[in-house]
Amino acid sequence: MFNIEEELKKLPSKPGVYIMHDKDDKIIYVGKAISLKNRVRQYFRKTNKTKRIENMVSLIDHFEYIVTDNEAEALILECNLIKKNMPKFNVLLKDDKTYPYIKVNVKADYPDVYITRRILNDGAKYFGPYANAGAAKEMVDFIKSKFKIRQCRSFKYKDRPCLNYHIKKCMAPCMGYISKEDYMKQIDEIIDVLEGKTDKLLKQINAEMEEASNNMQYEKAAYLRDKKIAIERISEKQKVSNITENDIDVIGLAKSKTRVCVEIFFVRKSKMIGREHFFLDDLVDEEPKEILSSFIKQYYLDRPILPNKIMLREEIDDKEILEQLFTEKAGRKVELKTPQKGEKLRLVEMAENNAKVTLENKEKDKLETLTELKEVLKLDKLPRKLECFDISNLSGTNMVAGMSVMQDGVIKKNLARRFKIKTVFSQDDPRCMKEVIERRLAHSIDNPNGGFGRLPDVIFVDGGITQIRAAIEGIEDLKKEYKAKNENFDVDVLNIPIFGMVKDDKHSTRALMNKEREELELSNKLFNLITMFQDSVHDTAIGYHKKLREKELTKSALDEISGIGEVKKKALLKKFGSVKKIAEADVEEISKIKGINEELAKRIKEELQ
Repeated sequence: MFNIEEELKKLPSKPGVYIMHDKDDKIIYVGKAISLKNRVRQYFRKTNKTKRIENMVSLIDHFEYIVTDNEAEALILECNLIKKNMPKFNVLLKDDKTYPYIKVNVKADYPDVYITRRILNDGAKYFGPYANAGAAKEMVDFIKSKFKIRQCRSFKYKDRPCLNYHIKKCMAPCMGYISKEDYMKQIDEIIDVLEGKTDKLLKQINAEMEEASNNMQYEKAAYLRDKKIAIERISEKQKVSNITENDIDVIGLAKSKTRVCVEIFFVRKSKMIGREHFFLDDLVDEEPKEILSSFIKQYYLDRPILPNKIMLREEIDDKEILEQLFTEKAGRKVELKTPQKGEKLRLVEMAENNAKVTLENKEKDKLETLTELKEVLKLDKLPRKLECFDISNLSGTNMVAGMSVMQDGVIKKNLARRFKIKTVFSQDDPRCMKEVIERRLAHSIDNPNGGFGRLPDVIFVDGGITQIRAAIEGIEDLKKEYKAKNENFDVDVLNIPIFGMVKDDKHSTRALMNKEREELELSNKLFNLITMFQDSVHDTAIGYHKKLREKELTKSALDEISGIGEVKKKALLKKFGSVKKIAEADVEEISKIKGINEELAKRIKEELQ
């Protein structure tokens, strides 16, 4: 039995990482500390804590910790454990994207320019990150249309030029029609454009254009004129400020009543080359500097390329250690700055304003979607909490159900639940649905503050009218049961609308059905949302069913023998290959397995025979 008070006394005053577990041994929080003793004890004192942390502490059953040599090691380990375990109460940056960069392979004889998401130590020049592939593609298309570099990725000499040469999109270096020196001049110009050094380039193009015009080379002059106009436009489009420093990321944060938005501007050579935003849920009562600290750690520690400066509104607690780690990683100085005045502060304010606008637009879209759903379903109030249920089995075996939750228009994966069917012993999906609906709703009636939370506003079932009727029957039985227990029980709380998610022959979402068997007309936006919801609950149910089936397949007679756990079972099967061969082995051979003494070896022989 884990005694929290006793274990708190044993904590060392050393740096490290602490890991909080709930009663099911699930990791619910990971944190780092300069002193484990001081930091972990704070959670169990009656001090002012945010609602999120109070909820987390109430669920702690036991904790463990890992001592590290220094704070930097603790910070890296904390980030790795958060990404691996995705604890419910940590700030989770769900960002598995790799950002596009523009690559110029300057080491090649005739370099090409293209988009890549892999940063290699190959001597090439990389420009980015671009917040989306579209922005990077637009820049590469511009380069290839205004600079006649090769279009092909696999360069080799040919016996005749390709179509790009004939339509004047390439100077055919594969045919030797352009010298390496002249080709590299074009590449240098492209690098200047990507680095934002366009003033010198434009002066040079002006001089060449004037010379071509004086020599009556009007076609060349027209080409240079078009190139000049295009470079001026792309340069103006990118410019955001008169900041002269290179490679800056600017971070802004905004909050609404339900979520947080973090916006990043990527500024390179005084040009904004991209922007990105992230939504973080359930953090509105957290301090901005705590949110920014967690965000920066998760976002930047794995980045292949780091900016010279990261600018943000508030100075964070981990500033010095993060600067140290980033500087070591980049091989140059990387700073976290909190500007107090001037152009830099205005740029941070711009990022914050954009985060606010992004958040407002998201909230507006969400409200419009919920309002439209309310009208389509003919509800009295906005359906802020929707739950969907699906049954999964294989010929009546390993019968399970999955539950998916959509809160305020967003599918919450951490609220998904799985059920093992307890009262149905044959393939009968409607009866399984009835059981699950009753069990789920009973959770919220008996324990409104428990893991299932409040009752849903609407229930969706995966299937048609049969499943709808089964769910309604379950609710009616539940009303009778609770009314019998307590005649003051308000049965109206269980008047939850039920709808079915109907599929076609190809198992794809076809329509939404009400209890009158009418198929409801949905807009494309609602149809896509419902499809995504149905796919989510289907994945939950199928995943659980698959897990139970795999467990069933790996069961053996060894599972029934007292004293044989998973480790010894694996060791026995690895040594002998099968249960049959273990039964045929002698006691002496079996007792050679680590952890198995002669007495246990004899019992294994007896049980298997």
